[in-house]
Amino acid sequence: MKCAIILAGGKGTRMKSEMPKVMCEVLFEPMLHYVIRAVKEAGCEKICVVTGYKHEIVEEYLEEGIETAYQNPQLGTGHAVMMAREFVEKHKDDEILILNGDGPMMTAETINNVYAYHMENNNSITLTSAIVDDTNGIGHIKRDENGTLMCIVEHKDADEEEKKINESNAGMYWFKGADLLYALSNITNENAQNEYYLTDSLEILINQGKNAGAFVCENSEVILGANDRKQLNTLNNIMRRNINDFHMVNGVDIPCTDGVMIGMDVKIGGSTTILPNTIILGNTVIGEGCTIGPNTYIKDGIIGNNVILDNVKLTDSEVEDCVDCGPFVQVRAGSKLCKGVHIGNFVEVKNSVVGAGTKSAHLTYIGDSDVGENVNFGCGTVTVNYDGKNKSRCKIGNHAFLGCNTNLIAPVEIGDYAFTAAGSTITDDVPENALAVARARQVNKDGWVTEKKPYKDMK
Repeated sequence: MKCAIILAGGKGTRMKSEMPKVMCEVLFEPMLHYVIRAVKEAGCEKICVVTGYKHEIVEEYLEEGIETAYQNPQLGTGHAVMMAREFVEKHKDDEILILNGDGPMMTAETINNVYAYHMENNNSITLTSAIVDDTNGIGHIKRDENGTLMCIVEHKDADEEEKKINESNAGMYWFKGADLLYALSNITNENAQNEYYLTDSLEILINQGKNAGAFVCENSEVILGANDRKQLNTLNNIMRRNINDFHMVNGVDIPCTDGVMIGMDVKIGGSTTILPNTIILGNTVIGEGCTIGPNTYIKDGIIGNNVILDNVKLTDSEVEDCVDCGPFVQVRAGSKLCKGVHIGNFVEVKNSVVGAGTKSAHLTYIGDSDVGENVNFGCGTVTVNYDGKNKSRCKIGNHAFLGCNTNLIAPVEIGDYAFTAAGSTITDDVPENALAVARARQVNKDGWVTEKKPYKDMK
């Protein structure tokens, strides 16, 4: 069985964040999110996360079934794994993956490639490496003249010749469980930092005659992590590029990628166009032939085919085929826009179902309402759903016509084909086919201005 230990205890001082380092975000998700995802996709059935700084934040984020171990104080990567010794003992007959929680670029494919190499060579330990240009701060992979793996030298402990080695330790390892237990029992802190290095496991196991190897990744980007905000920005740009490239290869048109940020779980159909400054996140699914953007934000939306969302903010809602929205529209959680709906500028929809063919061209609030088909909302119409204590719903029948500046005081029901006169405040149900007029009668006072001359007082 495959198991995994994720090291997630670091404070990340250079991030200058109150959050644990692994909770700093790439494309609006914690770095830890991507590592857990990759580990699961690689088939690891049991996972243990080693926490440390503000451990309660990390533990609260983890989903049920993931085990934790707590490291305090933090005395190196070897010490972190020692804190998970109980997990290791339970899985001593399994293969155990160890990797860092701040490496969001790691992929399941890479994990499994290293695993295959590990198993084929019957290794007790297999580390992952990459050839890099900048060797500052890395662990250097030291080999003999025949290329045989010897040890890992931490940068702070390396001499000048060793610092020139550009084969870098990626911080990801596969171990045989029993051999990992042996190594943990023999790691010491006799080094410049007085810390327990997991990297010492390599030399310990080699000295015991165990097989060891290093799998060199062709794509060095997968090993990248972030120690400060500039490096975090680099990770954001790489991941954004990779995801956008994936969608373009699969038939999505992104004519200009400026400001386009698409989450890893988003699905987009072919021939859809994503315009600049558009952010699409969560478990969003977008159909074919849509135009999304510019300046649009979608999170956890279900979008049909041939939909136009122009300058729209949409969350936790569903949009059926051939709907067009915008500009300057907000569709809030729990809403459903049925086929062919038109939502124009400065309209907000909240927790409502809007029936097929219904139109709301401008300046309208539709909240907590069940709206039928082919309804017309006049400019300035408001469903008054909150009385200061309770939220109530409006029901609007098919083919109803709501005149401009109509206020529907919920709970109220408008029947099929009913009309409301412009400027009406509707407090009672309106029957089918009826016209409701609910406004004060106009009164003109002749000569009032001449008599009062109020404009003189305004000078």
